[in-house]
Amino acid sequence: MPDLSFSSLLPGFIVALLAACLVLLVVLLIRQRRALEAQRESGLSQQDALEALSGALLDDLSAQKEENQSALLQANQSLLTTLSSISQSQTTLLESVQRQLLLSSRNQEEAMSALRQENDRQLADMRHLVDQRLSTTLEQRLDTSFSQVSTRLESVYEGIGEVRSLAAGVGDLKKVLTNVKTRGIWGEMQLAQLLRQTLAPSQYESNVAVVPGSAERVEFAILLPVRSERPVYLPVDSKFPQEDYLRLVEASQAGDAAAAEASRKALIRRLQAEARKISEKYIAPPHTTDFAILFLPVEGLYAEALQAPDLMASLQRDLHVVLSGPGTFSALLTSLQMGFRSMALEQRSTEVWQLLGEMRTDFNRFAEVLESTRLRLSQAGESIDSAVSRTRVLQRRLSSLETPVQNPLSVESEHTDELNH
Repeated sequence: MPDLSFSSLLPGFIVALLAACLVLLVVLLIRQRRALEAQRESGLSQQDALEALSGALLDDLSAQKEENQSALLQANQSLLTTLSSISQSQTTLLESVQRQLLLSSRNQEEAMSALRQENDRQLADMRHLVDQRLSTTLEQRLDTSFSQVSTRLESVYEGIGEVRSLAAGVGDLKKVLTNVKTRGIWGEMQLAQLLRQTLAPSQYESNVAVVPGSAERVEFAILLPVRSERPVYLPVDSKFPQEDYLRLVEASQAGDAAAAEASRKALIRRLQAEARKISEKYIAPPHTTDFAILFLPVEGLYAEALQAPDLMASLQRDLHVVLSGPGTFSALLTSLQMGFRSMALEQRSTEVWQLLGEMRTDFNRFAEVLESTRLRLSQAGESIDSAVSRTRVLQRRLSSLETPVQNPLSVESEHTDELNH
């Protein structure tokens, strides 16, 4: 048979496939039509059965309706009879309840009246008891309050007496401070107290002539430790220009700006004059430091001096004087105390280094002595070894005397060998 290609067989195959599909479709349509006719016939039969069933149900319902109507008529009649009997019983019960309510209301009114009377009596008793207790408590509290008030008045009178005595003391202090010499002694005592609290007695001197050949004596001078034999003094002098300061305070409290400014300028001039005296009298390097301290014993005065523009800087720059109040002077003394401790530590460290040098020299000498002792001990050991060897030789000789006499030549040779060893 001749060979056929796939492309030549494909159209015939498609036509056959389409024909088979058409046949299957026709068969399916016929079957579906038959099924629909069978369903239509069964639906008609079911409709006839439903119509027969509905007719039977309607007949049953009509018969049941008639029976229900007759039963309802009988139930209505029995219900009316029952209701009439119930109404009669309820009427009788209502009348009895009304009678009981009337009796109970009368009893309740009688009980309420008795309870009201009892409550009134108890309230009257309670009011009487409360009045008694309130009066007693009020009397006690009033007595306590009067005693406390009297005690406080006594304490107030005592305080007023103390205030009067304090005012008298303040007046006496004011009278004392009006004296320039007494005021200077007070400032000096305060300065001495600060020095005594911070420094050791050997670290400062009082009423000392810091400038050789001068008769001027400063109140206090702090001894600054230096490496030279002669100490260097730090002059400290106390000043208290009370009049100028009080005028400034009074003008500030009165609100007089002009008077306050004038008093402030007078105070600045007074402080500059005192600083100039200190600079001329007590600053003399190298016997003293190149600056001195002007101590103001009142913090308010020191605060006013700080508020003056360029006062501190001008005093330090021109006169080499430093202003200091109680607080700043305590801080300065604390820093100086730390410097003293550092200098003492430095001196002790120098002494320690010297002691270590001496110990090093002594240790070198001890090493030399120990080396010579070792040499002598080694020589003594050698001497002891030679003595022991000679002792052994002597022992052998003594032991040879106890044995029979041997050949003298052999004995002499053995002696020579031992000596050689």
